Amino acid sequence: MTSSPLPLAAPKISGRAWVLAVLTLTYTFNHVDRQILVILLEPIKAEFNLTDAHVGWLTGLVFAAFYATIGIPVAMWADRGNRRNIISLALGIWSAMTALSGLAQNFWHLLLARMGVGIGEAGGTPPATSMIADLYPPQERAMALGIYTSGIGLGIMAGFALGGYVYELYGWRVAFFVAGVPGLILALIVRFAIPEPVRGLADQRKDDGAAPSIGETLKFISGQSSYLWLLAGCLLICISANAFLVFTSSHLQRSYGLTPGQVSLPLGLLIGGVGSVGAVVLGRVCDVMSKRDLRWRPLIIALCAGLALPFAWMFLRAPTAEIAYAWNIVPSFIGLIYASVAYTASQELVKIRMRSFASAFMLFCLTLVGIGCGPLIAGLLSDHFAAQGAAQPLARALELILVFNAASIACLLMATRNYRRDAERAAA
Repeated sequence: MTSSPLPLAAPKISGRAWVLAVLTLTYTFNHVDRQILVILLEPIKAEFNLTDAHVGWLTGLVFAAFYATIGIPVAMWADRGNRRNIISLALGIWSAMTALSGLAQNFWHLLLARMGVGIGEAGGTPPATSMIADLYPPQERAMALGIYTSGIGLGIMAGFALGGYVYELYGWRVAFFVAGVPGLILALIVRFAIPEPVRGLADQRKDDGAAPSIGETLKFISGQSSYLWLLAGCLLICISANAFLVFTSSHLQRSYGLTPGQVSLPLGLLIGGVGSVGAVVLGRVCDVMSKRDLRWRPLIIALCAGLALPFAWMFLRAPTAEIAYAWNIVPSFIGLIYASVAYTASQELVKIRMRSFASAFMLFCLTLVGIGCGPLIAGLLSDHFAAQGAAQPLARALELILVFNAASIACLLMATRNYRRDAERAAA
C-alpha cells in the first residue's frame, strides 16, 4: 500500500452533505427494521407462547451471530470494491427479510427471518463509515459520524412509533410489512443517487495501493492498544445498552400495565429523538475537545457512562411511568455517544485501506458480545428471578446489567493512555 500526502489546504468536497444524509437515512432504516421487533415483543411473545430467554435469542445472539460474522468478509470486500453498491444490496436484503417477518407462523419462522435481517444489515455500517471518513476530515469526523449514528435513535423512534401505531390498527404482522417495503425503494436511491467517494480525500492523502490482507490488518490493530481498550469499554457499555433497549418497553408494560401503543411514542421520542440530538451534540463536543487533546475521544464516553448509572437505576425504581420517563431523559441523551466515538476511532486509529475492516471488526465485537449477549443475559436473569418468585424479575435483571456499564469506565480510561500515539502511527 502506498500513501502520498496531498496539499495542506482542506479539500472542497461537494455533495458530501447529501451523501451523509442518505447514509444516515439508510442507517435509520437499519434500526427501524431491527427495533420494530422490540415494541412488538409482548404480543408476539403471547401468540407464540415464548419466554424472556426466547426473546433474548430472537433479539440478541442469533441475530448478532449472523450480523457480526457476515460483516467481516463484507468489510474486506468494501475495502477493495464499490462501497455504495454494497450498501444498496445490503439494504435491499434486510428490508425484504423484515417484510417476510410478518409471515412467521411460529418462533422458528421468525428466527429464520431475523437471521436474514442480520445477514443484510451486516453490509450497512462498515462501508458507510468508511465513506464518511473519506468525506469529512478528522476535525469534523466525530460530528459527522454522530449525525450518522443519530440514525440509531431516529430508527428506534420511527420503529417504536410505527410499530405501536400499526399494531393497534392492524396487528403486529402488518407492522413488519410497513417497516420493510420502503427500504427497497431507498436501496435504489443509494445505488443511483449518491457517488462513491475517493479514498483518503478528506485526510488529504491519496491512496492508490492495494488493500492489506486480513492478517496484516489484524496485526496492525493488535498493536494499537488504545483501539483495544476502547473496544473493551464499548463492549461492556453495549451489553448494558442493548439489554435496556430490548427490555425497556417490556419493563414499562409489565410494571405499569401499559400497552405497546401507549409506550411506543414516549419511549420512541426519548430513546430515539433525545438520543439522536445527544449523538449530534456530543459528537460536536467531542470534536471541539479532541482538537486540544485526542484523548477526549474515549474520555467523553467514560464520563457519559458514569453519568448514566444513577439515572438508569432510578428509572428502574420509579413509582409511576411518568417519573420513569423523566429519569430516562439523561441516559437517552448520552446513550449513543459510545457508538459514534467507536466508529470515529475505528477510522482514525487504522490506515486508509483498513477502515472498513476496522469498523467491521469493532462492529463484529459489539454485535456478537453486546447485542448478542446483552438481551440474552437479561432474559435469562429475568427467567431466573421469576422462577424464584421475585415481584419484578425483569427490573432486578436490568439492575444487575448496570454492572457492565460501571466496569466500562476503567477500560475507557486505559484507552486514553496511548490514544494520541496510536492515531499518529495510523496516519504515518
